[in-house]
Amino acid sequence: MRALKQLTNFGWEQALSCLFPVVIFASLALTQFVQLPFLYRYDWLLLICLFMQWWMVRSRLETRDELKVITLFHIIGLALELFKVHMGSWSYPEEGFFKILGVPLYSGFMYASVASYLCQAWRRLNVNLVKWPPFLAVVPLASAIYLNFFTHHFWVDIRWWLSALVIIVFWKSSVTYEVNGSLYRMPLVFSFILIGFFIWIAENIATFFGAWQYPNQTEAWSLVHLGKVSSWLLLVIVSFLIVATLKQVKRNQPFDSKTYDKQTSTVKITEQKL
Repeated sequence: MRALKQLTNFGWEQALSCLFPVVIFASLALTQFVQLPFLYRYDWLLLICLFMQWWMVRSRLETRDELKVITLFHIIGLALELFKVHMGSWSYPEEGFFKILGVPLYSGFMYASVASYLCQAWRRLNVNLVKWPPFLAVVPLASAIYLNFFTHHFWVDIRWWLSALVIIVFWKSSVTYEVNGSLYRMPLVFSFILIGFFIWIAENIATFFGAWQYPNQTEAWSLVHLGKVSSWLLLVIVSFLIVATLKQVKRNQPFDSKTYDKQTSTVKITEQKL
């Protein structure tokens, strides 16, 4: 009975952390079936995302420092979108006033919503990092993963080599999180896989509601290829590493500073609310 209660509480905290993504999905569904006046659909989606972001900060569901992290993800995501659309990886076929080189500006919020989830879950579940790798291993790895999304169009795709490096670098790393005062622990690599898989499911929902189109979805919607899980897995890793690194910078201490947890006898990097 206690296990069921803990699972329910964990699910509730996760649901609250997903508030921004849920609003995006609901908006995609609404605008797919209901034609709103005055503006194109993509423009309405941008306004809804802007309003949602303003409301979350205004209501203190997100802090101003979390807003900075989310804005960074918006810029990173938009840059990736501009390149991928230019290369024909996917497209945004509908009209819109707020589009740059074929990319609607609301698209950056889909990446920002991942950052929003990470920040929210980190704070709500009091996440801590155990045996976090050195700064000089984390930053180059995250940079290489992000750059590979661009360079594989012109050079060999090294995503599987990068995935192997992730396993090696983070093999001993894990996260601890709290649910109703009880401490739980999960291998970090496994958490990456879980988040990447659920984002792949979310991608299928998003493409079904016309958020964007892959070339094989031009005539009719079809399931996003399971191979895309690897792409989302790597993108989640980049997202997680950026959030974790910024939290350490926020603490204004050396990245490899450690404290010893007397209860668990594990080395963990303490996290301070952004």
